[in-house]
Amino acid sequence: MKTKIGLYSCGNKPYWAQFGGLKERLIGYGKFIETKLAGFGAEVYNFGLVDSPECGRAAGEYFNANNVDLIFCHIATYVPSAYVLPLHAACKAKTVILNLQPCAKVNYAHTDTGEWLAHCNACAAPELCNAFERAGISYEIVSGLLGLDETPAVSLTNERTAERKEAKRAWKEIAEWVRAAGVLAQLRRAKFGFLGNYYNGMLDMYSDFTLLQGKTGVDIEILEMCDLKRSFDKVGENEIAEKRKGIEASFVIAGDSAADKRVKKPTEEQLNRSAKVACAQERMVKEYSLDALAYYYHGSAGTEYQEIQSDFIVGHSLLTAKHVPCAGEADIKTCIAMKICDLLSAGGSFCEIVTTDYDLGTIIVGHDGPFHIAIAAEKPILRGMGVYHGKQGTGISVEAKVKTGDVTVLGIAQGAQGKLKFIVAEGESLSEEIMQIGNTQTHVRFSSDPDAFMERWFKQGPTHHFALSLGKNASVFGKIAELCGVECVIL
Repeated sequence: MKTKIGLYSCGNKPYWAQFGGLKERLIGYGKFIETKLAGFGAEVYNFGLVDSPECGRAAGEYFNANNVDLIFCHIATYVPSAYVLPLHAACKAKTVILNLQPCAKVNYAHTDTGEWLAHCNACAAPELCNAFERAGISYEIVSGLLGLDETPAVSLTNERTAERKEAKRAWKEIAEWVRAAGVLAQLRRAKFGFLGNYYNGMLDMYSDFTLLQGKTGVDIEILEMCDLKRSFDKVGENEIAEKRKGIEASFVIAGDSAADKRVKKPTEEQLNRSAKVACAQERMVKEYSLDALAYYYHGSAGTEYQEIQSDFIVGHSLLTAKHVPCAGEADIKTCIAMKICDLLSAGGSFCEIVTTDYDLGTIIVGHDGPFHIAIAAEKPILRGMGVYHGKQGTGISVEAKVKTGDVTVLGIAQGAQGKLKFIVAEGESLSEEIMQIGNTQTHVRFSSDPDAFMERWFKQGPTHHFALSLGKNASVFGKIAELCGVECVIL
């Protein structure tokens, strides 16, 4: 699904009769911006010039008709704010003002008034911001150079600025806004399953579903174990055999752990059980058209539901790699964080702080599952677990670490005032030794030493889980938070 972007350029209608060619020149700049935005994979709805209040109202109706996710307001020259305000009164989509000058500097000796008006973008910016502020219109601003590859024939100065840092910085910001809008657009169309109940006593897990839906737009379907059991009962032997092949292709079947006598090579019975449950999980996801799943079920010892939940990790890891992020302990806030990472094609594995390596200056992050196997450094390992620490049952767990390089963690928390908050930090994942206990583990080195980082992180009142993504994503996470209307703290 392409992101729907609204674009308009704005100017002052009296100029067109006074300065021949100016209108056409500014329209050309708008066309250039349209092409660049389309190059980011967006579906661009370019209204053209807004140069009167009537045009402003028409543009707002045009953007509403096309249900745009984000609007870019290109200040092409000076424009009275009264021309623009009617547009945003009609269409409430988030707006980013583009203050992009075509040249690095004007040709002082030869620039006439018409030439200057083609380069006076910033002149109108404070007036628009003041009007937006007083009218309660949410907006952001990107300033820099337009970044043309060629100078228009009508220009009296050099407008080839594509390689200048001011153009590259501006277009990086613009691209991130497009990506952020695309994530939110898909999030608003996403359906999350909530299977079972919370891990008893984990107070940070408990979430306000109404708040989550109101801020992110996700739909939440509350599911029971009997919904999964219905799918489980329909799984045939051929499905199990086919799923076994998929599991063996995706994972390494480990032998006994030398470190923990309770961690052994998965048995045939365990592998077949995990395969059957994975088939049931896949069936349930299709039945309810789920785009993500938060789950946890304790169960009484010896009951069928308790046995089924013991085999959740393998199937949920497979689903996570197929763009259906699954978060354990019913952590739906972290499940949303994982989905955001996945929509950015950056992974998003379910994590918590495992332990600290003070010699390496790293914090090891991971969990007992599930894992985003698509971002694994090596083929993930399956280990048979004699016990799931703190949980009922036995079964198979995933041991793995993410690829080395830049990573970003995204936590979503609900604070004392009931408000959501994104908590973000960038770091570097390292390929270092991990424990052979059937848990996912990745060494991450952050910008400050482990103790300083942990204290700063903890002081934000986070959920104890978070999503681990590949790449430097703090800036785009911040933009997604802005579009959702929630606070974002970048450490």
